[in-house]
Amino acid sequence: MNLNDWIGYIESIHPSTIDLTLERIKIVIERLNLDVSFPILTVGGTNGKGSTCSILESIYKEAGYKVACYTSPHFLHFNERIKIQAVAVSDELICEAFSRIESAREGVTLTYFEYGTIAAMIIFSEAHVDVAILEVGLGGRLDAVNVFDADCAIVTTVDLDHMDYLGHTREAIGFEKAGIYRTEKIAICGDFDPPQTLIKHAEFIHADLKIIGKDFGYEAHHDSFDFLIDSSFVINLPLPKLQGDFQLANATNALMAVKAMEDKLPLTEISIQKGIALTLLPGRFQEVKKMPSLILDVAHNPQAARSLSHNLETHVVPGKTIAVFSILKDKDISGVIKVLNLCIDAWFIAEIQNERAASIETISNAIQKINPSAHIEAFKNIQEAYQFASKEVTRNDRIIVFGSFFTVADIMKIIS
Repeated sequence: MNLNDWIGYIESIHPSTIDLTLERIKIVIERLNLDVSFPILTVGGTNGKGSTCSILESIYKEAGYKVACYTSPHFLHFNERIKIQAVAVSDELICEAFSRIESAREGVTLTYFEYGTIAAMIIFSEAHVDVAILEVGLGGRLDAVNVFDADCAIVTTVDLDHMDYLGHTREAIGFEKAGIYRTEKIAICGDFDPPQTLIKHAEFIHADLKIIGKDFGYEAHHDSFDFLIDSSFVINLPLPKLQGDFQLANATNALMAVKAMEDKLPLTEISIQKGIALTLLPGRFQEVKKMPSLILDVAHNPQAARSLSHNLETHVVPGKTIAVFSILKDKDISGVIKVLNLCIDAWFIAEIQNERAASIETISNAIQKINPSAHIEAFKNIQEAYQFASKEVTRNDRIIVFGSFFTVADIMKIIS
């Protein structure tokens, strides 16, 4: 089977897309007898996971290490999830890994994400990488990635998202996120106000917890920033190309991990500086066109929406801002809209082609409830909404595409 055949198959063999247990995946991994002897850095959290992974990947690559990175979701091609030396691996490698999983599972059901996670680790093991950076998919404690023990684990932020699975409070979600921490290993928290459940869990398992703003931090300057830890590790670093003040926190979390791992993975200040300077990540306040501006942002929860709002207010345009917007129905739709309401002059909405998509009616009602006089136009799909918006804007205006990875991916398909 080719890769598309395999993806179609693995999407069909488990009755649900999300099944938060580790028992099934443990059985299959034990049967595969994987050689996972390389250091592992695991990155979880509500927002900032992808950026933190990319910064770590870039730093270790510039330091000369053979670095593997597993992230999700992807925009255009499944291969984007599994990279070695910042390059997506081939269809052939993924298909071979899927075939080995299929032979080993012997009737054990696996979800799409579990298949991908195991495939990535098979590929990384065979490639004899020096270090692997793994992004948690959902939560932490029961996420497939957590079946592998991390030498260093980062929780970037804790906020309300995936509440049907993780709980309806920051305390409940914080406990789930903290599940990636390990006994006597470095546990990093990039949230300036971490839930007590996260702190208590780290203390209970005797993890070496480091909290941003308490044990480490950063100081921003006009065109650089300093990483601060114990008043002894301060570097004049280039600002990340990734836009937004929150990216400094992501970079700082990554630097804390680099510092924690320096005995196993030593590197130089120059590789750190180059790694940060060269980090790029699609879909995070990514301006792909100018005059009129086109910005892509995967913001899909209130915390990410606040960061997007701050970026829009910081990067002012003289004209209007049109939102091309769609979102999944299990997200805090009203929370996202409320944060961005004052930044948007017109909403061009459509339904994502996904079983979890929020309907046009749901999205429209949520906008109208917050702003009864909002300018809303509905379209049959995201691409049509964008094409119509493109005809409406002048050189002083901007289009912001956001609400989901799926929303951004639909536009990437027609502009790439």
